[in-house]
Amino acid sequence: MSNRLDNEKKFTLPDGFYKIASVVIFALIVFFFIMAIESFGKSSIEKEQEALENAIERDIVQCYSIEGAYPENLEYMEQHYGLTWDKDIFFVDYQPIAENLYPDYTVIKR
Repeated sequence: MSNRLDNEKKFTLPDGFYKIASVVIFALIVFFFIMAIESFGKSSIEKEQEALENAIERDIVQCYSIEGAYPENLEYMEQHYGLTWDKDIFFVDYQPIAENLYPDYTVIKR
C-alpha cells in the first residue's frame, strides 16, 4: 500500500540557488559595512572641524584678553598659543579687520 503523501510533488530549489544567495548576502554585508565606515569617517571629520573652529575662537579671545589686541595672523596663534591642525584636511582663512575688531575666520574641509 502506498502513502497518499508520497505522490505529491515537493517544492525544491535549484542547485545553484544557495550559492547565489550566499554571495548576494555576503555582498550586502560588505556594502553595509563600507557604508558604516564611511559614515563614521564623515562624522569624525565634522567633529574635528568643529573642534578646530572652537580652538581658533578660544585662541582669538585669549590673545585679546592677554595682549589687548586680536592676533594679526594664524602663524602668530600657532607660535604663541599652540594652535595646530591638519593642513592637508582643513584650509583656514583668517582675515584680521583691526586690532580692536573681532577677526573673520573660516574653516573649510579640503
